[in-house]
Amino acid sequence: MNGNLPVGMIWAQARSGVIGAGGAMPWHVPEDLAHFRHSTQGCPVVMGRKTWDSLPERFRPLPQRTNVVITGDAATFGRLTDSGALPAHSLPEAVEIAQSHAGGAHTVWIMGGGSVYAEAVDAGIAQLASVTQLDLDASGDTYAPRLDPEQWVLVESEPEQGWQISSTGLGYRFDTYRRR
Repeated sequence: MNGNLPVGMIWAQARSGVIGAGGAMPWHVPEDLAHFRHSTQGCPVVMGRKTWDSLPERFRPLPQRTNVVITGDAATFGRLTDSGALPAHSLPEAVEIAQSHAGGAHTVWIMGGGSVYAEAVDAGIAQLASVTQLDLDASGDTYAPRLDPEQWVLVESEPEQGWQISSTGLGYRFDTYRRR
């Protein structure tokens, strides 16, 4: 097991912290999807079962990544394995499985959902957060965890000020936070 590999979280959020609505992202920003693909390619990804189910079937498992899916339902284990994912009972177990399948990866990425992110923050599991900030008001039912400034520091913004403009016309910025 490569237990020294950093654990990061990656998500996109609206101004209010919304990351999802009804099991989907309430926006389409191709540049964010490209950023996600570039950041996670070749790395293990950890997600909850609802996030797995929200992926279009043609993208499951996410290619060129070990996909580890957390579920409390033992009956789901076989279905996940048959679909090319590695099932886990808990976030700590999922991270352990991801670490053991990391190969030459630089990071284990947690990619959702909201309760998985919250646990990763609260339990001190994640050391990094890659957050796409969207210049958008959106309603939803799933929120990003709050990154307490006493525990997390913004280390990079791209661009440093203002917004990049998506091909869809939406402003976005890539922010990177590290745990203090």
